Amino acid sequence: MFFTDAVVAIAMTLLVLPLTDIVPDLVAHHEPASAAITENGTKLLSFLLSFWVIGRLWYVHHQTFTHIRSLSAPVVLLNFVWLLAIAVMPFPTELVGAYPPERFTSVFYIGTMLVANVTQAILLNIARTDDTVRGDAEPVTEERVLNSLLNGAVFVLAIIVALFDPNIAFYVLILMAFPAHVAKRIARTA
Repeated sequence: MFFTDAVVAIAMTLLVLPLTDIVPDLVAHHEPASAAITENGTKLLSFLLSFWVIGRLWYVHHQTFTHIRSLSAPVVLLNFVWLLAIAVMPFPTELVGAYPPERFTSVFYIGTMLVANVTQAILLNIARTDDTVRGDAEPVTEERVLNSLLNGAVFVLAIIVALFDPNIAFYVLILMAFPAHVAKRIARTA
């Protein structure tokens, strides 16, 4: 997991670089330091959202690997696909921060998150169904599976919204705060 953690840490660090690039321009134009925040809201919000999403994806990834005791070729391949999505994330984040809301940037940004989520869901399913991968680890609960599916549904919904109105697509991502609570509630009633 050290390699995975390192890639995630680097991607999260790269997210801030466009914000640091703002400072020399402000200084060259004799702008006040506060303009870094007041005139760059979109860049700041895209940074914060991406940082939060990558952090959440990393946390879920770690939870998934508590159910994996042995690596198989599919697990390694899917982990690299997940890492690719995480490593790419600073690029669409920069696009979203630099351009006004448009279909391409919104779908690319949210689609990158969806790729990470789908590979995560497949990893979770492998851990759930492949006893040689799971070994002596605890079985994957239905709550975890449902949480993964609900997160994927949020990303799909956000992409659909982005196709019609890129201005509000990012607000749909706020719904990511709820799948774990919904999954827990459904699992309790089942």
